Amino acid sequence: MSRIGRKPVPVPANVTISLADTAIRVEGPKGTLSFPYRGEMLVSYNEAGREILVERKDDERLSRALHGLTRSLIANMVKGVSEGFVKKLEIQGVGYQAQIKKANTIALQVGYANQVVMEAPEGVTVIAPDPTHITISGADKQKVGQFAAEIRKVRPPEPYKGKGIRYEGEVVRRKSGKAFGAK
Repeated sequence: MSRIGRKPVPVPANVTISLADTAIRVEGPKGTLSFPYRGEMLVSYNEAGREILVERKDDERLSRALHGLTRSLIANMVKGVSEGFVKKLEIQGVGYQAQIKKANTIALQVGYANQVVMEAPEGVTVIAPDPTHITISGADKQKVGQFAAEIRKVRPPEPYKGKGIRYEGEVVRRKSGKAFGAK
């Protein structure tokens, strides 16, 4: 049996859970998320113990695969509405910078002739505390991670000078240039 799927999801005091048919809705201080889970899963909420249990109906291959996935998605929803998720990006390179144009719209100047303007999806907040750092936050882990990946994709870090947009703390393996190979 799935070790991850068996673990109950603890629910904080400031989060409310509602189950309907094959959908779960989670509400908290950071927002509201809902997830239509597959019919092969059985999701139950224990109000006395404040925990969500995910079980499967049978031992079919698909059910086993969905067991841990469903539990992880529900756990991420609970964490998202109570604490939220944050991704931090840093920009390296001479003249490379980011600035907030209007609410949730970021303009990147990363070596192209024009600025790259990107609008954050619904429920995702973007701030630039200084021109070389970007902070993306929101309740939905998938949306936050996807938008961070899209921003990074505009100018990924290159291995020779290390210029580009990278996740905070990301290590970029550096290569030596042509001079090293000629010797």
